[in-house]
Amino acid sequence: MSFPNVRMRRLRRGQKLRDLVAETTLTVNDLLYPMFVVEGSGVRQPIPSMPGIDRFSVDRLVEECKAVADLGIPAVMFFGIPDKKDALGRGAYADNGIVPKALRAVRRAVPDLLLVPDVCLCEYTDHGHCGIVEKNDVHNDATLELLAKAATAYAKAGADMVAPSDMMDGRVEAIREALDEAGFEHLPIMSYAAKYASAFYGPFRDAAESAPQFGDRRSYQMDPRNGAEALREVALDIEEGADIIMVKPALPYLDILSRVREAFDLPLAAYNVSGEYAMIKAAAQQGWLDHDRAMMEALTGIKRAGADIILTYFAKEAAVLLNGGRK
Repeated sequence: MSFPNVRMRRLRRGQKLRDLVAETTLTVNDLLYPMFVVEGSGVRQPIPSMPGIDRFSVDRLVEECKAVADLGIPAVMFFGIPDKKDALGRGAYADNGIVPKALRAVRRAVPDLLLVPDVCLCEYTDHGHCGIVEKNDVHNDATLELLAKAATAYAKAGADMVAPSDMMDGRVEAIREALDEAGFEHLPIMSYAAKYASAFYGPFRDAAESAPQFGDRRSYQMDPRNGAEALREVALDIEEGADIIMVKPALPYLDILSRVREAFDLPLAAYNVSGEYAMIKAAAQQGWLDHDRAMMEALTGIKRAGADIILTYFAKEAAVLLNGGRK
């Protein structure tokens, strides 16, 4: 059948009708909010390249997490920025490091919020790379032990899940074995399984002070030209024990997200990264697009492509709209 018997516009004539037949529904429960935590007290420091996003000291982080939970956002991710960095990234796995301190404080104050610390070394190393550097090269196998120590430290401090983002080969298995040995066999791993060497991480590196001091991360993060390789990476992480898999970034890699969704039945996350966030913010500030519509369209596109979980700096603003409120 065709026009005039079929008129596709019939089901688009009103908002309630459009809502009734919508194929994709974005909810607050889909959102995970990334946050930056620093040493000190009373600190709420704006990040210029990420308007609306701040670095928090632990005391102010607790206040912010209460506000996040009040919006119905189920989960947060912590990125720690230590006062001191060194070649081995010791702050990442110290029991009294910035992330364990944040986990303990937020767990006490907001017990129902899911706490998902990122597991990596880049914020903690003085060279800015995600692992141990030997002769200007990131040593894969030597890094695994440190990542496992970090994941275990976070588990002991109250994490509900850990999320390794380093892209070292074998790190999921190393973390799984360490968690199990420490009695945390119940703790899930959300693996950054297909993480690309992307230009869209720039604002994050400003926020986390984690830009590499030499070279780049293309020897361990994925080549943006490759798609089939992402399926291999995901399959390997699942084999090693990943419970949730992630594609990062989101918007330039919706095709990868869709291919992973079709190939695997694990819960799937996508990271709407800092550069994606900053572009919409900058364009909206210039009056070039409608901020809220662009934000919700981007997040809905990520959900439509197959994501079950969306890590996004828009989480609070999106939650207000999804809850029926106005900003």
